[in-house]
Amino acid sequence: MGAGAGSGRGQLFLRSLLFLLLAGPPARHPARGQLRYAVPEELEHGAFVANLGEDLGLDVSTLSARRFRIVSRAGARQHLEVNLENGILFVNERIDREEVCEAGGTCLLHLQLLVESPLELYRVEVEVLDINDHAPTFPWQEYVLEVAESAVLGARFPLESAQDPDVGTNSVHTYRLSPNGFFSLEVQTRSDASKFAELVLERALDREQQRVHRVLLTALDGGVPERSGTAHILVTVLDANDNVPAFDQPSYGVSLPEDAPAGTLVIQLNATDLDEGPNGEIEYSFSGHAPPRVRELFHIEPRSGQVLLKGRLDYERASLHELYVQAKDRGPSAVAVHCRVLVHLLDVNDNAPEVTLTSVSTPVLEDAPPGTVIAVISVLDRDSGDNGRVSCEVGPNVPFELRSSFRNYYTLVTTQALDREVVPEYNVSITAQDMGSPALLTRSTLTIPVSDVNDNAPRFLQPSYSVYVMENNAPGASICSVSALDPDCQQNAYLSYSIADGHIHGMPVGTYVSINSDSGHMYALRSLDYEQIRSFQIQVQAQDAGFPPLSANVTVHIFVLDQNDNAPVIVSPMPRNGSVATELVPRSARPGYLVGTVSAVDADAGLNSRLSYQLLQATDFTLFSVAPNTGELRTLRSFLEQDASRQQLVVQVRDGGQPALSATMSLLLSVVEIMPQTLSDFREFSLPPEVSSSSPLTLYLLVSLGSISFTFLLAILILTAIRCRGERHSRQGDSCSPPRCHCCPGSRPSSDGLKTSNLTAQPPAGTTAATCLDVPVGGPPGYKVCLGPESAQSDFMFLKPCSAPQNNKKDPGKRSWPDQHLQVSKEAKQPNTDWLPPSTQRPALKRYQIQHWGNRGSRWKG
Repeated sequence: MGAGAGSGRGQLFLRSLLFLLLAGPPARHPARGQLRYAVPEELEHGAFVANLGEDLGLDVSTLSARRFRIVSRAGARQHLEVNLENGILFVNERIDREEVCEAGGTCLLHLQLLVESPLELYRVEVEVLDINDHAPTFPWQEYVLEVAESAVLGARFPLESAQDPDVGTNSVHTYRLSPNGFFSLEVQTRSDASKFAELVLERALDREQQRVHRVLLTALDGGVPERSGTAHILVTVLDANDNVPAFDQPSYGVSLPEDAPAGTLVIQLNATDLDEGPNGEIEYSFSGHAPPRVRELFHIEPRSGQVLLKGRLDYERASLHELYVQAKDRGPSAVAVHCRVLVHLLDVNDNAPEVTLTSVSTPVLEDAPPGTVIAVISVLDRDSGDNGRVSCEVGPNVPFELRSSFRNYYTLVTTQALDREVVPEYNVSITAQDMGSPALLTRSTLTIPVSDVNDNAPRFLQPSYSVYVMENNAPGASICSVSALDPDCQQNAYLSYSIADGHIHGMPVGTYVSINSDSGHMYALRSLDYEQIRSFQIQVQAQDAGFPPLSANVTVHIFVLDQNDNAPVIVSPMPRNGSVATELVPRSARPGYLVGTVSAVDADAGLNSRLSYQLLQATDFTLFSVAPNTGELRTLRSFLEQDASRQQLVVQVRDGGQPALSATMSLLLSVVEIMPQTLSDFREFSLPPEVSSSSPLTLYLLVSLGSISFTFLLAILILTAIRCRGERHSRQGDSCSPPRCHCCPGSRPSSDGLKTSNLTAQPPAGTTAATCLDVPVGGPPGYKVCLGPESAQSDFMFLKPCSAPQNNKKDPGKRSWPDQHLQVSKEAKQPNTDWLPPSTQRPALKRYQIQHWGNRGSRWKG
């Protein structure tokens, strides 16, 4: 037995080799964009099938990188495989044609080849050629055939058919019968081209002479070399039963839907026997050569002749079933008669389409161009005809479509640009529907995530920011927070904040504010002062971490809010040398007489700089009053004889802040009978005592005041000397003719006149002449100051140059006053202009500014 098996394997190898030599290389049949090859079955592992790399025109060196592979269904056996190094298709495991293709006919292996980058799909068909690797076999080694001795010559007795899994010429080709004197063999062909044998009686039987006949039946196939199988037939001669059953017709045909349930009546057979009794009772059964598959699907009732459905039919597996039925009476030496029943199956749309995702390339970039392949989809319907024709489509309102590449193969591609910020993920519904009635459909959902691309710049929540910060803030305190959004995701949405380079009042912006790069919180790096800087703006940039990075800018306006941190400063009248300010008041003054005006400034703004005046202390409150808004000091009544000649007043200046800040000054009024013709009262330029003692500014003011006084006196001396020198060379004598006034060296008024003068001194009524005052300069010469008529109504001293005589216009010794330009420092706080003082206080304020800032200018120059 073992030697026979080894010899059989050797013969199989020789036959395969001979087949390959005769057939040549595997055939390649390009048809409709696909390749077709032919390969014999039973080849060993590694046997060459085809060079796919060459036939498909692919670069063999890139097959591995492009993931060249065979796509097969889950659970299916991989009979063939591709060598990625050389692109050769080879046998991966032994192919048994009879196992792969149960039905006869052409056996094809359908291969789907997939290669990526770019995604391409190829279809290859490999035909498995049959080799003669199976010998015919009989179901039984010995078959008993009962033949009545009364059988007529030419009677036919069907024999058990041999089974050969091979197809074509390799299947059962013919039968042979061993030599005998009674029977001959006749070979018949079925509709499916299969062969079966019938034993033909050639000579009358005589049971008394020979009760048993033994013959050998041999089945031969048409392969090379030829294979065979044998069975022993034992023919038993029975006693005569004169009549045999007879069917109505030798062949029947019936149609049956494939979804017929078990127990369905296929056909009612009817056979008759003219005998009576047991010899006329008929029993039905399958013939000996009925295929096993038929016995699994159908059942025959022995007494009634009903053929019933026992198993589940499948049109896709077999559309025709051939039943061989025999009828035999129950008498002795019963002879069986046969008939054929052809069962045609009707296709029913009982198979829904199958949708298989062969390859999916996800996620897809949101900037992928239209036409990008996302997936390869295969659709299969096992039905036939219209029931097997399938249409495939995607759901509505998605930027994808299906394109048919091969029959029942589709590629899913994009139809328009994607935007992850609008739709981050698509659930694409793929519907496959056949053409049957009723139609069956299958839906499959493919989830396609969209990967982000840095295509969105950050966007601030506001077009600009306005921040209000109270002055005197603590350094390092948070002042505001800016925020931006980026609709991208992951690192493309990670934002960092920064402040653009710039300058604020000549200083880098980074010395004023800083920003947290992660949160956008902004912090003040220094304490802000409303009196130095009221507002500024900076540019904040938000930049994402994408590549390339995108950014956006926003303007942040920072407004400094005023705080009542500056007390009022009284600028007029100024105490002399830190003492009490003095003023002269005529006893003849009527009620409402303007004694003078108290003027003050406040560096704050708004209500914090709105000043009010009040009289805190007075020798006699019934005698004087202070206007709360203007600071004008006026008499309430006329002076009486018993009123004191010296009146002590304390005036308070208060701002409108919360809490309010204030300043006070003391004023000593002297009541005189006759007012001297001197300048006004509140011309003193000394600082109030509380200011001089409470701030370092006092020292600066005193130094500035002394410098300006020295410079002013020096200028007067120089001008006086120049003018007097010109007077001596003049051809005319010294004279003073109104309205012109000349400087006369011989004129020496009292040095106390200027100090005790009253600003309210009026020139004679109806005159427009200038008022000339002699200003002592510390020596015998003097300088005369000319006041215009408008000076009597103002608190400011108008210095008018003295007009020279007509004959002195060409005097070369005459000199003009140089213009004095005052520069204001940015370091000191200037009086606020948000609130304008009354018109009566403006000359005093102007004089204070000239004095105050002029002193500072001289100090800086020194």
